Amino acid sequence: MIKKSKLYNRPREPFNLERMRGEDLIVHKYGLKNKKEIWKAKAKIDLIRNRAKKLINSEPKKQEEFLNKLKAAGYKAETTPGVLELTEEDILNRRLQTIVFKKGLSTTSKGARQLITHKKILVNEQIVNIPSYSVPFELEDKIKLSSKIKNKKPEEIAGEYKE
Repeated sequence: MIKKSKLYNRPREPFNLERMRGEDLIVHKYGLKNKKEIWKAKAKIDLIRNRAKKLINSEPKKQEEFLNKLKAAGYKAETTPGVLELTEEDILNRRLQTIVFKKGLSTTSKGARQLITHKKILVNEQIVNIPSYSVPFELEDKIKLSSKIKNKKPEEIAGEYKE
């Protein structure tokens, strides 16, 4: 059996108070389960940045393909050097959990996470129960509550899924 490699790297200084406080704010803002999700977002953004660094001196056609893929995924990058300005918050803004909360389908970001894990959210008419699902830009408008929960009033839903 092949061992699956980690999708993230831990911080070099595990007890850096300034970093820990910043991560605590991000965890609270996005309703994340733990800091590992921030580290995964940082790893993903590092992969995107490394790819952009390699493509800076390549032909324009490859750069254009790369930028089109990022735009389809929902990231705002106009040029290849502009990709280097992306942060982990850009990755966290594309998560299903964040989009459900920002669309107003839940009252809190943790409530959005609970709706998703309880299979109450549909993306393009399919149930998605992964809060970290990265929503492509074209599917952002196709996110809705399942029909089982539609008949309830928003106050009832909020009462069921409180923190």
